[in-house]
Amino acid sequence: MTDQPLVLGIETSCDETGVGVVRGHTLLADAIASSVDEHARFGGVVPEVASRAHLEAMTPTVDRALSEAGVTLADVDAIAVTAGPGLAGALLVGVAAAKAYALGLGKPLYGVNHLAAHVAVDQLEHGPLPKPCVALLVSGGHSSLLLVPDVASDVRPLGATVDDAAGEAFDKVARVLDLGFPGGPYIDRAAREGDRASISFPRGKYEDGTYDFSFSGLKTAVARWVESRERAGEPVPVADVAAAFQEAVVDVLTKKAIAACKDNGVSHLLVGGGVAANSRLRALAQERCEAAGIQLRVPRPKLCTDNGAMVAALGAELVGAGLKPSALDLPADSSLPITDVLV
Repeated sequence: MTDQPLVLGIETSCDETGVGVVRGHTLLADAIASSVDEHARFGGVVPEVASRAHLEAMTPTVDRALSEAGVTLADVDAIAVTAGPGLAGALLVGVAAAKAYALGLGKPLYGVNHLAAHVAVDQLEHGPLPKPCVALLVSGGHSSLLLVPDVASDVRPLGATVDDAAGEAFDKVARVLDLGFPGGPYIDRAAREGDRASISFPRGKYEDGTYDFSFSGLKTAVARWVESRERAGEPVPVADVAAAFQEAVVDVLTKKAIAACKDNGVSHLLVGGGVAANSRLRALAQERCEAAGIQLRVPRPKLCTDNGAMVAALGAELVGAGLKPSALDLPADSSLPITDVLV
C-alpha cells in the first residue's frame, strides 16, 4: 500500500475532454476525447460545439481512464477539475461533472488553475519541480511567463501576451497558407522543408525590456506578405513562410524566457502548453538554455497539450500539501488569474 493520494483529474477548458488518474507523481492513466475534427471546418474552436462534445464524452472518458489505471471510483481519494481559465461553457461541463462525482462518492473536490496544471504535469515525467523555476506556457489561448516558487501555492505572473497567443497565431497563419487546423502541427511539418532565414518577419516586443509577448503584428505581416505574392501572380513558398514565421515566434519566446531566468536568478526553465510540442521551440530552447547554463524541462508532447493528467497531477500536489479542498459551490471562472492555483 502507498500513502500517496490517488486523484482523478478532469479537464474541459477547450476542445479536449481529458481525464487522468495519478498517484502522487505517478501517471496511471491519461484518457482524451478530442472534438477537434468537429471544429476544423470552422477554422477554430466553436464554444457551443465544444461544450456539447464534453457532455457526450465525459462518462465514457472517465470510465476509460479508470479502466486503464486499473482502479475504481471507490479507490479515488480526491477529484480535481479545471475551474479556469478557459471557455465558460466548456469549463461548466467539467466542473458540474466533478461536483457530481465528488458528491456521489463523498470525496474532496479541488478546483484548479489550468495554467498551474500545465506546470505541475512535468512532475509526472521529470520528478519534483525545482523551487523556484520559471515556466513558459504557450498554447492556443495563452502565452505566459511565470515565476513558480511553489506550484501548489505560489505562482507569480511575469509576463503574458498583450494580443494573440502564440498558438492562435499558428492557427491563423496556417489558415492563410491553406494548411489544416489546428495550425501548430501543420506549420511545424511544413517548416521542416523551408528556410527559416528566407524571410525576415517582425518580432513584436523583442527589445522592450518586458516579459510580455505580441504576435498580432507578426500574424498580419505574414498575411500581407502572402497577399502581395498572390497579387503579383507569384507562387507562395509555403515551407519558407512557415519556417520564417515559426522562427519569429520561437525566437521571441525563448529570448524572453532565458531573460526571465537570468533576471530572477533561476536555474531551471519549464516549457509547457500545446505549442511546447513544436519541434523548433524545443530545439531552440535547448540550445539557448545550454548556452546560458540553465536546465530545461519539457514534458513529452502528449503531456503538453490539454489533458486530464495535468489536472490530476496538480490535484495530487494540493492533496499532498494538505490544502483545504474547494467548496461544492465551486464556480467556473473563464478568466481565473494565475495567482489562484486552487479555487
